[in-house]
Amino acid sequence: MDYNLGRIRNELEARGFAENTVIIYTSDHGSHFRTRNREYKRSCHEASLRIPLVVWGPGFNAGGRRIEDIVSLIDVPSSVLTAAGLTPPSEMQGRPLQWLVAGRPAGWREQAFVQISESQVGRALRTDRWKYAVRAPNLDGRGPQFTSDVYEEEFLYDLRTDPHERHNLVAEPAYSEVLHELRRRLLDEMRKAGEPPARIVPNGFA
Repeated sequence: MDYNLGRIRNELEARGFAENTVIIYTSDHGSHFRTRNREYKRSCHEASLRIPLVVWGPGFNAGGRRIEDIVSLIDVPSSVLTAAGLTPPSEMQGRPLQWLVAGRPAGWREQAFVQISESQVGRALRTDRWKYAVRAPNLDGRGPQFTSDVYEEEFLYDLRTDPHERHNLVAEPAYSEVLHELRRRLLDEMRKAGEPPARIVPNGFA
């Protein structure tokens, strides 16, 4: 993949288009190949959520830097508009990735909000350390209802010590404070996304 991206870059440079062309290589989802549920992509695990994002061109040529901050596909439209010299409208939720290249701006997101459908009606929060996910108990995700007023906690992973998400901590009392905070933050993200009011039922303890 790196080799072929390089071929595209070389051709743009050879044709004189490099100064006004931006390459964005990414994906709409990953794949866990049925290792997490009965289908292949729709879950809140890293294999489904963490996708490649390579950007090259004006506003992004920073010497091959790797940026570890949390970004989302919701940032791509704002980035494209900015690259075209336009100002993203205020109602757009994403922020230009060029801001990260120039230096981490104040107020950059600390988490990514995830909505899952088709395999389930699920919601998740991904921070630099934690993965927290809930699901609607009586909805299978195939519609027509894609939101719920009640969700149940499904899993909590400590991505620093368990990057492959093998040890679900959601029912461990020692993590009650972490769960309480993530529960609050997830409900806030759902509200900001325009979802109807909901409550999350704790898994095993209050």
